[in-house]
Amino acid sequence: MFGKLSLSVIPFDQPLIMGAVAMMILGGIAVVGGLTYFGRWKWLWTEYLTSVDHKKIGIMYLVVAFIMLLRGFADALMMRSHLALSYGANHGYLPPHHYDQVFTAHGVIMIFFVAMPFVVGLMNVVVPLQIGARDVAFPFLNSISLWLNVVGVVLVNMSLFIGEFAKTGWTAYPPLSELGFSPDVGVDYYIWALQIAGIGTLLTGVNFFVTIIRMRAPGMKLMDMPIFCWNALCTNILILASFPILTVTLALLALDRYLGMHFFTNELGGEPMLYVNLFWAWGHPEVYILVLPAFGVFSEVTPTFSGKRMFGYNSMVWATIAITFLSFIVWLHHFFTMGAGGNVNAFFGIATMIIAIPTGVKIFTWLFTMFRGRVRFKTPILWTVGFIVTFSIGGMTGVLLAMPGADFLLHNSLFLIAHFHNVIIGGALFGYLAGFTYWFPKMFGFTLNEKLGKTAFWCWLVGFYVAFMPLYMLGFLGMTRRLNHYDNPLWHTWLIVAAAGTGIVAIGIGFQLLQLLLSVKDHAKNRDVTGDPWDGRTLEWATSSPPPFYNFAEVPVIHGRDAFTEMKEKGAAPKKNVTYHDIHMPRNTAMGLFIGAFSLGLGFALIWHIWWLAAVSLIGAFVSLLVRMFDQDVDYYVPAAEIALIEQQHAKLSRGRQ
Repeated sequence: MFGKLSLSVIPFDQPLIMGAVAMMILGGIAVVGGLTYFGRWKWLWTEYLTSVDHKKIGIMYLVVAFIMLLRGFADALMMRSHLALSYGANHGYLPPHHYDQVFTAHGVIMIFFVAMPFVVGLMNVVVPLQIGARDVAFPFLNSISLWLNVVGVVLVNMSLFIGEFAKTGWTAYPPLSELGFSPDVGVDYYIWALQIAGIGTLLTGVNFFVTIIRMRAPGMKLMDMPIFCWNALCTNILILASFPILTVTLALLALDRYLGMHFFTNELGGEPMLYVNLFWAWGHPEVYILVLPAFGVFSEVTPTFSGKRMFGYNSMVWATIAITFLSFIVWLHHFFTMGAGGNVNAFFGIATMIIAIPTGVKIFTWLFTMFRGRVRFKTPILWTVGFIVTFSIGGMTGVLLAMPGADFLLHNSLFLIAHFHNVIIGGALFGYLAGFTYWFPKMFGFTLNEKLGKTAFWCWLVGFYVAFMPLYMLGFLGMTRRLNHYDNPLWHTWLIVAAAGTGIVAIGIGFQLLQLLLSVKDHAKNRDVTGDPWDGRTLEWATSSPPPFYNFAEVPVIHGRDAFTEMKEKGAAPKKNVTYHDIHMPRNTAMGLFIGAFSLGLGFALIWHIWWLAAVSLIGAFVSLLVRMFDQDVDYYVPAAEIALIEQQHAKLSRGRQ
């Protein structure tokens, strides 16, 4: 009845795992207790869990990203501290099978369940506001996307204490991921967590592509859009083109494991390198899905805190388009060593070097924007400056790896790990943290503690260099990735230094948590009543903080770039004596949450071969979707009088602060 599920799959004999599970359970009890004590269950249900407001959905994505950042970083801390200890006669504190799960979970979590929720969360909060829309094109689809991503998060965390996670590395290459070499459920957790969350991300791509193409404010041409919106548009084009590849790849691997097929095995005509090609045909565009939105954040932060227009707007747009196209013809540099031949390797090596050109254009554009500007060194611009230096180093090491001859020596070494983290942390994550700080007052109505924010930044920056620069040296010294023990005395000191760097980053994360705590505590004195705390240039700053649920009482008419700056210069914001009209808005619905819950049941059932639960969950998700499709009461009109009252209150608060 319960398939492969039994009490024996719970690792009661592993104190480290059970301790982590106990902490998760205690944290859950604390949250439930707090919501009950303060009587906030109804508020949580109506304001967030059933909301289709793009801003609320974006905030929930960001909450998921921060929670999983803590989980993924805990894995990194364990790996680095274990390797610092696991030298010679000492074998560290993680058993080999547990260590293998930790490094796999770390990669999966950081890519799929930290970076992707950050990307989609920031797009949700910002894009409709920047283009002058009242919501995304498909609000209900947006809710489904969120909850499908949450299902992936839950499944990954379930694997910690019910069964185990994959021991294959985050790429899950066959034959290691095939049933013969991984007969446990770890790879199945991997497949279904990524498959369900990936479908949610694909739906997001559809939603935001349509939103940006079809819902821009009157007068806003494509070449008038804020750069963040351009980067979001190209990101969603990448999602639409690449995520179906991942969906098919995982489906083929599942068929191998569940039905005994041989797509990726040597028997009966299968080919493991087919999986590798398919995975990276998705995987390298995925790198730019993560990085392009961060580039967009820097393109908003830099003009705002430099007090001038973006230098080279057209160059920035075309550089983004070039990266979008080129990202599809560089995937083979991930496996130059497979023996494809000199001509193939040369083509992909040259393509990889070429993609550095539009990236360099972007960096010089940001530098020229700051040149002769009155740069205000607030926390968001610090993340930007830190990014420019750190990402440039990552880019240069990437060009080195683009040469097949050098890659033959450095492939699968810690040099590669250092390069990848140089790009993803120094590029993508720094951008997300800059965007979170920059748009935090827009989301919540008050600014973050600036002193603690700067302290966190410096800990992150210093910690990053201390943690990852030694990995470059270890790569040159011949240390390969995924080792859990070593005897080489030349490596030991460098690994101790890397572990210390991880500790400094941990201190930075601690300061960020303290920043959030104290900022919430002092929110009254840090309240943003103007809606424009940074003297912003784009339309999101034309609304109150946080914006009303309808975003704009009147859809703005756009006459050029930097629309809000133009409004302020002409004295057109805010308008007075406006005649408001009723606004059409979507109703909240719990069906996205229900579909997510049934998808969780489906994923769990497929992992453990509980076929009756899989059937019930699939039917439940389908029925929930049908109920929503035939529901006629899915929207309503906001009365003009209510809009006038909300706008008058905002205007009164704004005048009071002035």
